[in-house]
Amino acid sequence: MAPQDDDQDMNQSGFEHDNPIVDDALEWFARLRNTTPDAATQAAFERWIATSPLHAQHYRELEEMWGAPAFKKAVQSLPATPVPQLEVKTKNLGWTRRFAAMAAAAVMAVGIWQYPVMMLRWEADYLTTVGDRSSVTLPDGSVMTLDTASAVAVDFADGKRNIKLLQGEAFFDVKPDPAHPFRVVASYSEVEVRGTAFSVRRDDEADRVVLEHGLVEVRRVGNQPEKANLRPGEMIFASGASLSAISPADLSTALAWRDGRLIFEDQPFSRVLSELQRYYRGTVVVMVDKRHDQLAVTGNYRLDNVEAAIQTLADAAGVSMTRLPGGIIILR
Repeated sequence: MAPQDDDQDMNQSGFEHDNPIVDDALEWFARLRNTTPDAATQAAFERWIATSPLHAQHYRELEEMWGAPAFKKAVQSLPATPVPQLEVKTKNLGWTRRFAAMAAAAVMAVGIWQYPVMMLRWEADYLTTVGDRSSVTLPDGSVMTLDTASAVAVDFADGKRNIKLLQGEAFFDVKPDPAHPFRVVASYSEVEVRGTAFSVRRDDEADRVVLEHGLVEVRRVGNQPEKANLRPGEMIFASGASLSAISPADLSTALAWRDGRLIFEDQPFSRVLSELQRYYRGTVVVMVDKRHDQLAVTGNYRLDNVEAAIQTLADAAGVSMTRLPGGIIILR
């Protein structure tokens, strides 16, 4: 198809949830996570678990939610908004116990919902939010363009030209300087150049490097380093296991995001939708039949109205799209 153009009684803490069992489970989770409890604490936890099947159920749900890839991905996509103030009602407890209770509740609120975003903002020197792009002139005169939801840390001290891609994708038009290599490090790769133009994209499973012009050396980060040299119009993937073979890159497609577009040719419906979701500020709930996953899509989509692009894709695939308040899109 071809379209035209998102608990011992733990209630001592005073932090109250609408469901007291969930409140207790949250506090046990905050107390036990990443620690080795002493015998008394472990025994108290086991007594609490044994009191009711609902205790074990809610605690297990917290563990599953914390470790779920979908939850981690959703947390990473949250806007970097200030952490809401947590209302804590204290009783006649000693100051140490009150402080511990407040800290446990705050750690859970911040840790689950905001910690990844806060850490990213702390480490990054430049970043973009979902749906935005930004170009920056670096201290050496090179120009860096960040794609949607991307973040980098830079180090140009003492003649260094080092970039760490923390998230997303960035394109670099590097000012030539033979005496000072320009390096970009992502999850699995390190790219070194002296003057060229290329992009690096960081995903969960692999990094992708695309070379527009010049020459770059790509090294895989790990105990068994591999390296490859790219020529203009080539790309390579670096994963935790290896470097891929060098392959041709369609620059007009791979770098179309710089011009505010996404272009696909005979790509699976699921991949096209996934790419559009990276630019959508709301939430997309996908409930389509599995048979749609491999429908071949060819299309040229504008990123200044991602909702319309998703609607176009849905229409072409014969999928119903419903928009709810708050930017929620349901495809079914």
